[in-house]
Amino acid sequence: MTAYDDAVQRYFAAWNAATPEELEKAVAAAFTEDATYTDPLAAVRGHDELAAAISGAQQQFPGFAFRRTGAVDGHHALVRFSWELVAAADGSAPVAGSDVIALADDGRISSVSGFLDRVPSA
Repeated sequence: MTAYDDAVQRYFAAWNAATPEELEKAVAAAFTEDATYTDPLAAVRGHDELAAAISGAQQQFPGFAFRRTGAVDGHHALVRFSWELVAAADGSAPVAGSDVIALADDGRISSVSGFLDRVPSA
C-alpha cells in the first residue's frame, strides 16, 4: 500500500467511524491538528470542527457509508480520489464526489478540497 492509499484509507475510517470515540481517534489519525476541510457545504479547521462536520453528515444520512470509487492518484504531497455515499439497505448511492487532499510530512492530511459530483434533488 502506498502512502497515498494509506492516507485515503484513514480518511474513510474517519468518515465511517461508528461511535464518537472512534471518530475522535480516526480524525486524529487521519488529519493534522490544524487540517482544513472545504467543500460546497462546509469550511472547517481542526479536529473538533472536522469531527462535527463528519458527525453532521452521518446524522443527515443514517445507515450510509462512504466508499472510494476508482483508483487513488497522487503526486508529491497531493492525492485525488472519488467516492460515493452508499446506503446499507439497498446499495443506492445518492451522493458522490471527488476530493483532493494534501499530505503533511507525517503522512496525515493537512487539507481537503472536496467537490460534489452528484447530490439528491431537493
